Parts: sequence; C-alpha cells; structure tokens
Amino acid sequence: MTAVQGERVIVVRHAMPAVDPNVPAEQWQLAQESRVAARLMRLHVCHPAYYVASPEPKAAQTMQEIAGAQRVATDPGLAEVHRPHVWFTDEGYHSAALAYARGECPDGWEPRDQVIERFDAAVVRHAAAAADQNRTLVIGTHGLAPTVWMASRYQLATDPARFWADLRFPDIVEIDLRHQTVSCLTH
Repeated sequence: MTAVQGERVIVVRHAMPAVDPNVPAEQWQLAQESRVAARLMRLHVCHPAYYVASPEPKAAQTMQEIAGAQRVATDPGLAEVHRPHVWFTDEGYHSAALAYARGECPDGWEPRDQVIERFDAAVVRHAAAAADQNRTLVIGTHGLAPTVWMASRYQLATDPARFWADLRFPDIVEIDLRHQTVSCLTH
C-alpha cells in the first residue's frame, strides 16, 4: 500500500440520519437534531483543514456542519460498504454488520478487499492534497468502510467488529500517521 502523507488523519463517522425504511440507506439525509451534534464535533478539529466526504448525504451534511463555511469535497471512494436495499431491523443490520467487520461477506455486499482498495485510494489521494496545502485531512464517512480500511493498515485497540460496534453517531477517530495509532477522540 502507498504511504498516507501527513501527520494525522481525522475520520468522522456521520451523525444520526433520518431513517426511512422506504429509502435506500445511501440516500438518507441527516436528521435535523443531528446537525447540532455534528457542529459540536468542530471542537475536535483544527481549522482550517482539508475536508472531504462520502457523497452520501448523511456523511456530506455532517462534514459540512463541521467545516462551516469551508469547502467540502466529495469522493465516492469514501462511501459506505455497498449492499442491497433490504430493510433490516436494527438487530438484523447490527448482526450482518458485525459479521462483515469480522471478515464475512453477506450476500450482495461489496467484498471487503474492494472496499479497502477504493477507500485506501481515496485516502492516499486526499492526504497528498492535504499535505500539499499543509492541512490536516478530515474525512466524513461512515462506520464499516473506514473500520475495515483502518484494520487493514493499522492496529486497532480492539477487533474490527468491536471497534465498529463502539462507534457513535457522530464520532471522531484520529489516525496518528507517525506512530501508526488509531484512537477515538470523542469517547
């Protein structure tokens, strides 16, 4: 894998979306009350920064709340794991996502190696641009895709399934590139 440039990368898991079982998850918007929670994440980010987000509305909107008036680019490489639009109960989705984080691939879900490859390419590309601007890279994304990517590159404090399950809506993870460590900043 190509080295990620810079001193650190901030990974932001989106705030809670307005869940609608009739709409695919990748189209969910950020819930109005979640915008306040996203704005509070600004306290954990050094400004100015280089902001990029998944094109999914909940991630891009979370990042825009954090960035304020600063521009937020989008990159499809930072999208969540692609999966069929099948409505799960919270428990059903949680079980399938835990299995995915452990290395299984439920039917129709994007293979983990593809997720890692596309996510890694996006991070490497944007980290280089951020380093050229002498800014910290701040990525607005999801839970599973960044978890499997981070686990492929860095030692997580827990196994990937536990790491994913412990993420909140929203949450901030810092990757210290010099020491190759990953830590949650908000819990």
